[in-house]
Amino acid sequence: MFDPGSGIRSGGYGAGRGVLTAQRRSGGPTGSFRSAVPPLVSPAPQPRPAHVPLAPAQERMWHAARLGRSADWNVARAVRLRGAAVDAGVLRAALAQVVARHEPLRTRYPLTEAGPAQRVADPDTIDLDVAESACSTAELGGLVAELAARPFDLARDLPVRARVFVLGPDEVVLALVVHHISVDGRSLGPLLRDLVTAYLACRAGTTPQWPPLPISYTDYTLWKHAQLGEFSDEWSRATHQLRYWANALAGRPALLDLPAREPQSPPVDPAAGALIPVTFDRGAHAGLLRLAMDARASLFMVLQAAFAVTVGAFARCADVTVATAVSGRGHRLLDDLVGNFADDVLMRVRLDRAADVDELLDQVRRVALAAYAHPDTPNPRLKRCLLQDPALPLFQATLILQRAEAPQPESAVAPGLSITDLPTGVVRAKHDLEFGLTEHYDRHGAPAGVDGSFRYPIARFDEDTAHRFVERFTAVVGLLADGYRGPLAPLLATAGRRRALPPARRAVRVPA
Repeated sequence: MFDPGSGIRSGGYGAGRGVLTAQRRSGGPTGSFRSAVPPLVSPAPQPRPAHVPLAPAQERMWHAARLGRSADWNVARAVRLRGAAVDAGVLRAALAQVVARHEPLRTRYPLTEAGPAQRVADPDTIDLDVAESACSTAELGGLVAELAARPFDLARDLPVRARVFVLGPDEVVLALVVHHISVDGRSLGPLLRDLVTAYLACRAGTTPQWPPLPISYTDYTLWKHAQLGEFSDEWSRATHQLRYWANALAGRPALLDLPAREPQSPPVDPAAGALIPVTFDRGAHAGLLRLAMDARASLFMVLQAAFAVTVGAFARCADVTVATAVSGRGHRLLDDLVGNFADDVLMRVRLDRAADVDELLDQVRRVALAAYAHPDTPNPRLKRCLLQDPALPLFQATLILQRAEAPQPESAVAPGLSITDLPTGVVRAKHDLEFGLTEHYDRHGAPAGVDGSFRYPIARFDEDTAHRFVERFTAVVGLLADGYRGPLAPLLATAGRRRALPPARRAVRVPA
């Protein structure tokens, strides 16, 4: 049984921050501790203590940066502005307005005596790293990649930098790089929306008319710590979640034996990645949904089961830990905030404990639901509680599924001006095997297909090995979509050998 006090530093969530819930001994026969002050039901504005800790979702990125892997967590985005009299100076001013609105974009993360902290800079004191330069379309990709590859010093730098690349008198590209500690995938929507609003206002010589944000990321952090409580309190949510993970992952293989390539000379950047496109048509999508409905599961759970089978066959291991990301935005007040709320949750799948597809799906469903219920244990803290080398990753394989929003055609946001997303071509692979998939539906709600990409580090796998993995995953998904519900052995055999499938498109390789 896991001892919550072993290997855990004291002073976990909420220590010395005015949010530690008081404890009293109940009068019941069990003698259990209960909270005298209930945690906040909803996030709300709060007084700012002297020390604001990291949110749970930020801890992994902060520790990675301390180990010299800050650039691996850079998030790059580019937008193209076309139209008469595009003003690069106004664009810089608009970005400053957005950074002033969203605290995480002007937050530094130093190490203090009380631990790593968030320190929000006053908007009037910040000096944004924004420059303007002319370039050609051919030069643009390399310049964006170079910008994205530069690490942030989280203790000293603001976690955002930008470049305005002028392609012509009526066309500019804004390249924006933000460290993941300050944004997640769902932050990009409000960030870019607010940037457009600010640009139009600044161009007109007015102030952006934004609705006020109901809370700040600091308010969210303090609320989260109040909800979780202390790791030193054996009855807290934080300790309960940590105990769950320590027990769920006990005895698992610490490292999957994947068919990796020999180390290269000179060494390749370990996070330099490549992409292989992945597509399932509407028929396969419909078949997967039918299987999910029969199994009382979700489409994600079916795909995660196929992923676990493929990873297990690829590694020749029946005990597989795969992962996914959860959004962490469980309250409507968080919808319009820029910040990092997302975190990884792990799913340990025992292929040797499922006789057939139905039993596998039932296991994955139960494991996934339990993982969703325990989303807030930072990876660095969990590593200290497991009997494994802390230098090893907690997981090597991850699959993320999201639902596509309605397509937005290129449209004029103002007379003579259009703003569209531009692919950056920057690929960073932090995990060995990573699928990012999106499910699509037509205007009537009927399944329209699933697409996305497989991302892998080129230092770990050659292109042929990566293609074999994608082919095997595609074959397993195809069998499930066709209604296969029998023993796992044929699925494992399918995932364990190369099948005659249509040739996949070549991987897109991008230098770091």
